[in-house]
Amino acid sequence: MKILMVCLGNICRSPLAEGIMRHLAEKENLNWEIASAGTGNWHIGQSPDHRSIAAARSLGYDISQQRAQQFNQAMFAKYDLILVMDRNNLTDVQSLAKTNEERQKVKLFLNEAEVTDPYWDNNLFTPVCKQVEERCKEIIKQLS
Repeated sequence: MKILMVCLGNICRSPLAEGIMRHLAEKENLNWEIASAGTGNWHIGQSPDHRSIAAARSLGYDISQQRAQQFNQAMFAKYDLILVMDRNNLTDVQSLAKTNEERQKVKLFLNEAEVTDPYWDNNLFTPVCKQVEERCKEIIKQLS
């Protein structure tokens, strides 16, 4: 299974989802490839936001070595499942799909809900991190 997590800048939500999912999948001995990307290009090559790194570390995850990349059309072929953090990401990613098959790979990470972007509020990083962790556990149960 190859899963791509996507948010806006690839420094807050999707790096959390990538790092937590990778850690949990490895713990379950699942041979999954997990990555993340952003729909925007502002942070390419940068590490996750320091507040995401700290929130992840507080729950026992190290995401500090991850680097931001921008989502591109070729990623549809590389990944089996593309999980986006909000409806804007959903629209942006699906707009790059060339086929219905590619469009069907794209789903909201929280099914019908959105993961709140914590970028503008320091107090949101820990709750978002915990929410992402719980959803990653659910996804592993569903797909393994």
